[in-house]
Order: sequence, then C-alpha cells, then structure tokens
Amino acid sequence: MDAVAVGQLVNLGSCFVGDQVSLWESLLPDEVLRLSEELARVDGLLVDPAFFAPFVPLFDPRMGRPSTPMETYLRLMFLKFRHRLGYESLCREVSDSIMWRRFCRIPLDGVVPHPTTLMKLTTRCGATAVDGLNEVLLAKASEARLLRTTRVRADTTVIPANVSYPTDSGLLAKAIRRIAATGRRIQAAGGATRPRLRDRSRSAGRRAHEIGSRLRLRAAAGNDEALAAVQRGTRELADLAEQAAHDAQRFLATANAAVAPRLHAGPTA
Repeated sequence: MDAVAVGQLVNLGSCFVGDQVSLWESLLPDEVLRLSEELARVDGLLVDPAFFAPFVPLFDPRMGRPSTPMETYLRLMFLKFRHRLGYESLCREVSDSIMWRRFCRIPLDGVVPHPTTLMKLTTRCGATAVDGLNEVLLAKASEARLLRTTRVRADTTVIPANVSYPTDSGLLAKAIRRIAATGRRIQAAGGATRPRLRDRSRSAGRRAHEIGSRLRLRAAAGNDEALAAVQRGTRELADLAEQAAHDAQRFLATANAAVAPRLHAGPTA
C-alpha cells in the first residue's frame, strides 16, 4: 500500500480533514463538540489508513476533479447503515447535528455532500471496496483478540450408509397403515361411528416381514422357490391393500353422509 497515495486520497477535495476545529467550532464549549462513547470508539478505529486502502485503486489522486474525501464518505456510510437511514435523511441529519458533523469531519461552515454524490460514490466503489473493508475489519478484530478464529473447527467426517430403496411390499404396507390411521382420526372426531374401519395394519406388517425374509433367503440361495414365495406374498399384500382401499371408500361415504346435515344446519345458538 502506497502511504502517499492513501494520504492524497483521504484529503482529496477537502480542506478540512483531521481533528482541528474551525473558527465557529472554537467558539463552542467542549461539551457540544464531544462525541458520544460509541462514535468515539468508531472514530478511533477509522483513523487507521488501512481502511482507505480498498479505495486507492478506484481513484486517481492526481487526475480528475476533487471529490468527497473517502474519510468523510466512510463515516457517512457508517452512520447510514448504523441508523438505517436513506441517503437524503442521512444528509439531513448530518447537517442538523454538530456531533455527527464532527464525526464525519465536516466543519460547521462546510457543505454536507449531496445525496446523489453519495449514491454515485457507492455505485463506483461497489462490492470490491466493501469486501476489502470487511477483510480489514476482521484483521483488526483478530488483532484486538475480539475474534478467536484459531479455534474454529469444521468436522467433515463422512459415514457410509446403505441406501434404502422403496419396494412394492413396503409401499403397500405403508398405504394400509395410513388408511387405518386416517380412519381412526375421523372416528375420533365424530365423523363416522359405524361401520368401523377395519385395521389391516398387523396383517400387512406380517406379510411384509415374510416377504423381506424370503428376499434374504433368495439372495443367499438364489432358488426359484424363494422367488415364487415372494411373488405370492406380494399378491396377498396387494389384495389387502385393495380391500383396505375399498373399505376406506365406504367409510368415507358414511362419514360424508354424517357430516353433511351438520354443515347444512349451520352453527347453533
């Protein structure tokens, strides 16, 4: 980083950058010129030339017309995001506050930058300057031991696991269990008391378990008998699912018939 370039950039376009006070400010008591505790801490942090290094590649200190000093711009942006202000409200608040003028290094007889000027500077600096400022801030925080980055650890251990693919028998058994569970909720809510929906979950679970055992036997022996048993068990499970779906249709029709009169009657007084 070129210290001369940074100094020229900081002072570019302004005759008042620093801690010296103007003639009007010298007539005011010290209590009026004193910064708040928060602004005093930020002011002490932003005097570091490292915060102006990200702006050096974006401006030429020798060519072009004078612009808003980056020292003033950086402090204005802090106030903007700290207090969630728009550009116009920011300039208005800074113009009316002696403390904020002192923090932004703008004298009482000086002119606060126009909102469009700040917008253009923000567009010109872009994300590159913001990323540079964040890196400088993180470095300062680490140097002041406000961050303990050396103790951050990421666990990238990967544990292999078998993929459980869905099977026909598993899907059929799951559908039968869902039908039975939905029927119980409807009956509990008083939707249909008769006839009761038959729960075939245990039968479906037993047949699915038998099919799983046959599949393991087939993988071990590889015979046609195990394959035939698996196919037979799947057909039985499909028949159970079909019966459960048929019962659910009748149960749903009964539930609709029981609920319809209540809906037409309307709310009771």
